[in-house]
This record gives sequence, C-alpha cells and structure tokens, in this order.
Amino acid sequence: MPELPDLTVYLEALERRIVGRRLERVHIVSPFVLRTAVPPIQAAEQRLIKEVRRIGKRLALALEGDLWLVFHLMIAGRLHWYERGTAPPRRAVLARFEFDNGSLTLTESGTKRRASIRLIEGEAALRRLDPGGLEILQSSLAQFAQRLRSENHTLKRALTDPRLFSGIGNAYSDEILHAARLSPLLLTSRIDDAAVTRLYEAARGQLQLWTERLRTLAAGQFPEKVTAFRKDMSVHGRFRESCPVCGTPVQRIRYADNETNYCARCQTAGRLLADRALSRLLKQDWPRDVDALDREG
Repeated sequence: MPELPDLTVYLEALERRIVGRRLERVHIVSPFVLRTAVPPIQAAEQRLIKEVRRIGKRLALALEGDLWLVFHLMIAGRLHWYERGTAPPRRAVLARFEFDNGSLTLTESGTKRRASIRLIEGEAALRRLDPGGLEILQSSLAQFAQRLRSENHTLKRALTDPRLFSGIGNAYSDEILHAARLSPLLLTSRIDDAAVTRLYEAARGQLQLWTERLRTLAAGQFPEKVTAFRKDMSVHGRFRESCPVCGTPVQRIRYADNETNYCARCQTAGRLLADRALSRLLKQDWPRDVDALDREG
C-alpha cells in the first residue's frame, strides 16, 4: 500500500500537472471502483482542479464548486500519467481522467478489487474520510508520546493504526522500528521516555529520508516505481538477508496477509519473536534466539 513518502511524491507530481487545469472528462471503466453516487461522477467534468491534498493514505483533488475527488489506492492501486497524444494502455485500468495536457489513470493489479474513488461535496464530507491520525512530521515529541500511549497496542500496531498516526503502513513501520532499535511487539504501555524519543526521531527521519529518495528516483517525472519493497530498505521485505547494521539475517512474523520484518540482534536483544503459525507447528523445537538459529543452521 502506498504510504506517506509515496503519496507525497504522487501529490507533488499531480500538483505540477493538473492544478489549475480543467478536468474535461471522466471514464469509469470498472463500476465497482466508484463508491459514491451523489453527486454523480459526471458532475466532476469541466471543473478546474484547485489543489491536491493527502488525507491519511488517501489523495483528494479539490474541484471548483466545493467538490472533492478522493482516491484510496489500498494495496495494489496505482496512478499513472500520460501526456497528451500518448494513448494510455487499457490493461488493469479502473478509471481515466482526461485533461487538456494529458490523462490520469487509476490501475489495480491482481484480482482483489480494493482501490476506490469517491466524489463528495464539501470540506465536512472530506473530514469524515480522515481517520484522524497524527501527522508525525508536523507534530512535537510531546504530541507523539501522548498519541502513542493513548491506547495499549504493540508498537507495530500503533504505528500502522490510521486513527493514531497518519500515512504509515506495513513497510515504513518496519523501517522505523529498526532505526529506533525497538521490538515491533513492545507494548506502548511499557515503553519508556528514552525509547519514545528514539521512536519519534526514527519515524521523522525515515519518512523524510524515503520521501527524498523517492523524489530523487522520480527525477521530476511521474512516479511509476511505487512499491512497498525497495532494495535499500533495511529490513522490510528482506527476510533472511543480512541486516545492514549487524549482519544478522532478518527475521519475520507472518499474520493474515501481512508480515513484520525485524532484526533480532538490533531490536529484540537476540530473541526470536514467535511466528504464530510456524512456532505453533514446531512447539519445543522453535529456536528462542538467533544464536540457536545459527547453531541449527
């Protein structure tokens, strides 16, 4: 799922291309993607784009007349831009938005249709789509600490809860926790002030670092390489590869459709966190630390 750094680069690319431009025509290719009926989607046509805004993990286009076109890309949704005169491909296209200078398309890979488009009216309706997560890059340490400790969750769950923090998902939460040297399963009720400070600084640092990296990668073009797995990441998506800090193989915890990646030496004092499925299967044979894992290997 595109997270804050990816969405920021999308937003900046859209601002350069469509703000001040008129949305000439909307084509909804797959009806399921449109989650609203009032106002009708045709009401967006022939209106100027006034601004682009990020709302958590959504992108919202402000149209004249107080209408908002809101995209939620979910896991596999992606945006693409084609200059005027370039025919966009039809494969996996859910919707197409035509401007005088080009076309914006929404695609989604795979068979699970989760990406969505909404056309809503007014700021109040837009605010109702905001889960209320704290914007870490605009927050103080005190605000961060208060929000982190407002509910008792694991650090992984707290960082990815959109009601608590805005724009962070599975990928960047792994990178933040590794940079902070904290276990993803540490409870927020048990975290001390020093660890909160490390987590705050790591969150700001990683979000800023990756936003800059993605800007550089896009090099002024519309971002096309939007993915949750990047070769320069420290732990996310790098199961069994070496931690760039200590060289220990990266570990993972799998649950449902997600997984958490971490370094046992850097984050859990060498202790292996129990994978629900695998540790239940191995029972007493489940290695308790990375040294035991090395001996078995």
